[in-house]
Amino acid sequence: MLLRLFKREIRRLTSRKIYIFMMLVVPSCCAFLLLNLMDEGLPLKVPVGMVDMDHSSMSRQIGRSLNATELIDISDDLESFHDAMNKVKSGEIYGFFLIPSDFQKKAIGGDTPTLSFYSNMTLFVPGSLSFKGFKTIAVSTSGAIVKTTLTNAGADEITAGELIQPVVIKTHPLNNPWTNYAIYLCQSFLPCLLALVILLVTVFSICQEHKTGTSVEWLHTAGGNMATALVGKLLPQTIIFTSVGVALQAVMFGFLGFPLNNHPLHIITAMFLLVTACQGFAVFVTEMLPNLRIAMSIVSLTGILCFSIAGFSFPVEKMYGGVAIFSYLVPIRYYFLIYIDQALNGIPIYYSRIYYMALIGFTLLPAIGLRRLRKQCEHPVYIP
Repeated sequence: MLLRLFKREIRRLTSRKIYIFMMLVVPSCCAFLLLNLMDEGLPLKVPVGMVDMDHSSMSRQIGRSLNATELIDISDDLESFHDAMNKVKSGEIYGFFLIPSDFQKKAIGGDTPTLSFYSNMTLFVPGSLSFKGFKTIAVSTSGAIVKTTLTNAGADEITAGELIQPVVIKTHPLNNPWTNYAIYLCQSFLPCLLALVILLVTVFSICQEHKTGTSVEWLHTAGGNMATALVGKLLPQTIIFTSVGVALQAVMFGFLGFPLNNHPLHIITAMFLLVTACQGFAVFVTEMLPNLRIAMSIVSLTGILCFSIAGFSFPVEKMYGGVAIFSYLVPIRYYFLIYIDQALNGIPIYYSRIYYMALIGFTLLPAIGLRRLRKQCEHPVYIP
């Protein structure tokens, strides 16, 4: 019986190109684009401008130091503050560094010269990178001027260095010492994209049975057992989606060398449970709302919101309470927490057991509405 259902679903999946496109082409193309986009791990050489109103040897040295950093690239030498602002507003540069007139004269004479820098934080990543590059050079320039003043006053270089920086800070980022954005973004956005596709395909495949009136035949093939009918329908999709998910993991962890500080089976199991959990969530939505249009709209909205509320780009702890609670109502949140625990932190699987259990809970969610779904299959009514 289950074998007949399996063969029936394979025929349905191969009879329409939309299934092949959604299940294989979309995840593969999106993975290729995102992984190539994040190939360097961190955006480098953000285009910025420089306004040098001093034109001294010291200002030219600052310009060379700015251009030597890996974060920014001085693409424009501008004449005035207003020219630089217009360039920022037009989007040609993401910020600019301003050296005032008489900078070298004031620095050598013991006065307090001012270095100014402006970053466009409308675009967060390039704005943050330009700010970091500007601040690094400004602080190092300030320290160099103070050190020169102290040595001119009679202090030796070691003493001057200790006065400028009495405490030496050593930073050691855990689990991602390269500060590679791809390690976070690709491992969150690609599974979330896959989850969105799973939700859509699952709802579409079940509601199509109601729409075309084949749900009676589907249920009859399963011997009238709704649970068997669901397993037979979703099993081919589960195999395909799990294979695609594991292939993505193999590319990221194996080929690209993303950190995996625990046994691979831990994260592979999480991917399998993510697939079944998303299917369970989609089936539950279909049970409650058997209308194709409404069910597709709900899972589409849920899947899109997962990119925001699941904690990938903004920590859940800092969200408003009424919004943060929704992050725990979607399966992808628990996969993301498993990824952090098992792949990045490498802690024992025991401490992630609640997240695995949550995914299993989503998988079993359709049991609530099995009777309701059976009635819908026995008497299919399509409402456009």
